[in-house]
Amino acid sequence: MKDILQKLTAGNRLSREEAKQVMMNIGNGKVNNAQLASFLTVYLMREISVDEFAGFREALIEMSLQVNLDDNCETIDIVGTGGDGKNTFNISTASCFVVAGSGYKVTKHGNYASSSVSGSSNVLEFLGYKFTNDENTLKKQLETTNLTFLHAPLFHPALKSVAPVRKELGLKTVFNMLGPVVNPARPKHQLLGVFNEKAGDLYSGLLQKAGVNHIIVYSFDGYDEISLTGDFKIIENGKTSILSPESAGFKKISPEEIWGGNSIEQAAKILLNVLKGEATEAQTNVVLVNSAYAIKTISGKSYEEAHELAKESLYGKKALEILKKLTR
Repeated sequence: MKDILQKLTAGNRLSREEAKQVMMNIGNGKVNNAQLASFLTVYLMREISVDEFAGFREALIEMSLQVNLDDNCETIDIVGTGGDGKNTFNISTASCFVVAGSGYKVTKHGNYASSSVSGSSNVLEFLGYKFTNDENTLKKQLETTNLTFLHAPLFHPALKSVAPVRKELGLKTVFNMLGPVVNPARPKHQLLGVFNEKAGDLYSGLLQKAGVNHIIVYSFDGYDEISLTGDFKIIENGKTSILSPESAGFKKISPEEIWGGNSIEQAAKILLNVLKGEATEAQTNVVLVNSAYAIKTISGKSYEEAHELAKESLYGKKALEILKKLTR
């Protein structure tokens, strides 16, 4: 590790293989806390390269609890990177139910909140979902509801060794960046919301290298999702488009209209109201637009077709029925 730190602090980059080996050593407890803190600090002071990011990702997936959930089917993950500081309600999580209700299989990877009131794990746990890493249970959920949830701490035991240092640093590190792309189910499709434009290019490069079909979204006023509060950027397998709420079939909304509340209970109520058809127009529309782009990602359908499927799922209460089945 000393040689790696000397290389990094001299301003050099790691190769993909070097990055993978370093992360394997960290996960296996072969790096002491002082070295780990120094390593993390490097990436607080400079940008990570695509090769370094890819190597770190490969190591964490390899060290994760392996689950095979894609027998004869393809799945999608819908997730935001977090870190936007906007405290929206759980838009990506709600969209997972809408996409599943449209007939597409979703393997959602998530965790407790790090920068907002309620993460996907917080809200689903509050609504009665029981976390598990039992492959048979996860497969059954996917077969019967088109949706299953992988609570990150149950699948990444290697990260336990770095938790004390991350807590003591108290800063957003490279591990926060890796969370959205280390789904142990290894879905072939992903809708990913990012917190800034540079991150969008990094994640797009990573997912292209990994062979993951993807759409990356970023709203120019800083949201890591399509917020409908202004124009947004779409990166579809490397191809970039700039769109407005109106071009997606919706009117522009205000940030206050998609606020997530002050508690997990409030966030859960908003999500439930969306699925019940009792939410505000703004809350409903922001879920619909993100769901439509997720359906477009996994299905290859046009945005217009995907939008119609999302509306059928939500307004027909198909998404709500999936939540009910998973929390019985």
